Amino acid sequence: MNHNLYVALRAAFPADLDQTAIETADGPDAPLHYRWADLEQASARMANLLDSLDLPAGSRIAVQVEKSVEALMLYLAVLRAGHVFLPLNTAYQASEIEYFIGNAEPAVLVCATRHFGWASRLAFRAGTGHVFTLNDDRTGTLLERAALHADHHTPAQRNADDLAAILYTSGTTGRSKGAMLSHGNLLSNAQTLKTHWGWRSPAEGGDVLIHVLPIFHVHGLFVASHGALLSGSKMIWFSKFDPRAVLARLPEASVFMGVPTLYVRLLAEAGLNKEACRHMRLFISGSAPLLLETFADWQDRTGHTILERYGMSETVMLTSNPYRSQGPDGGPRKGGTVGPALPGVSLRVQDDDGQPLPTGEIGAIQVRGPNVFAGYWRMPEKTREEFTADGWFKTGDVGRVDADGYVTIVGRSKDLIITGGYNVYPAEVEGYLNDMAGVAESAVIGAPHPDFGEGVVAVVVAKPGAALDSAALVTELKTRIANFKVPKHLFLVADLPRNTMGKVQKNLLREQHKGLFERG
Repeated sequence: MNHNLYVALRAAFPADLDQTAIETADGPDAPLHYRWADLEQASARMANLLDSLDLPAGSRIAVQVEKSVEALMLYLAVLRAGHVFLPLNTAYQASEIEYFIGNAEPAVLVCATRHFGWASRLAFRAGTGHVFTLNDDRTGTLLERAALHADHHTPAQRNADDLAAILYTSGTTGRSKGAMLSHGNLLSNAQTLKTHWGWRSPAEGGDVLIHVLPIFHVHGLFVASHGALLSGSKMIWFSKFDPRAVLARLPEASVFMGVPTLYVRLLAEAGLNKEACRHMRLFISGSAPLLLETFADWQDRTGHTILERYGMSETVMLTSNPYRSQGPDGGPRKGGTVGPALPGVSLRVQDDDGQPLPTGEIGAIQVRGPNVFAGYWRMPEKTREEFTADGWFKTGDVGRVDADGYVTIVGRSKDLIITGGYNVYPAEVEGYLNDMAGVAESAVIGAPHPDFGEGVVAVVVAKPGAALDSAALVTELKTRIANFKVPKHLFLVADLPRNTMGKVQKNLLREQHKGLFERG
């Protein structure tokens, strides 16, 4: 049996391949209508192009391109060809890309044409054999070369534990680590979510997903796209989130997924009401904590209760509030929680000594299940550190489980900042700041933000005699790291608060700046 994830996705396509699979809602020449046959044939051409390169089995294919339907087709092609998809955030700068290429050693890099000069130099210097371009206006050398190949392709034979994707997640020591996800990891989670969230096939009336998320991380690529593909559901495809434009398309849709920031921005639109949501059946939120205020405001304005869930790059989805109110997996959707563990997922809360904690007690969250990754790319020691002796993955999150099994995330044990759904580790930003001329040391924290969940804040100490300028430091940072990692505020101080052991007391800094982003 072939356990290639593409085989399962393709089997779920509707019988009538001439139906619209994806309709673009913005971007060049919108609306464009892509048939299911287009997904099948275009991904086949790309897969045949990859086959023609005679790559070693399981080669990494690194991709840093703007969101487009063709980029999704490329993901499907990589699966078909039996290689490993390596999506990279479009905000990453050259120094970050250099690290990823050096660490993953991809056989192929696909980038936007405007980045080809510097990206190809980095890639070829690191030993990457092929660099193609792909743009969001259906141009680029990848499509030109793929057009020369046949539009039919037999998917490569793959086992469930064969690697399908590597997702880089920021490391607490300042360098990212690649979470290795297998075909079995991704398929098991997609199948679970299809059932748990009530995805409807065309024969059952069909769902329509408004897809507004990026496709370089779990939420947009694996949760949203897999959900639609595995149920044969149409997608209304936005390359970028525009609240007014999304609101105009809600009456045509039934499912919407977003990070809390998107719900806040939709709530700011006067036209958001029950009539606009009359055909919707499900709103899902994730990637960052949803404020109770947003949860309640959404109920009041739309009559819908947002379903909040919890997952990670290393595990895909772990928990979810119920979709149905009745049945074995049914129940209420509780604001402030991420729901019970999904079917097949085991979750436990332990104290610092590794002992299980009773219901309601706060401790370290650990998980296991068919969706949990095998480990970090070329980091065996880090992998061993992150798993317990009995095989549970240490999420690094701190939380509690109530009497009904609902999980509440109360914090993160590793200082992770989640801003607008993106992960930022302070140590990485601090490393860039500390390398700058005149900087003695820095501390980076997250402060509550009404729009982004958390805003990045930096506190910097100058070297003796150095004259630093906050705006200049921020400007320089923007040339080195992705914009979402750049501090929204940077403060210059004489020294950082420390405990008797000399460790910076970030809790005091968080307390000091907790009201920084309050509305008004």
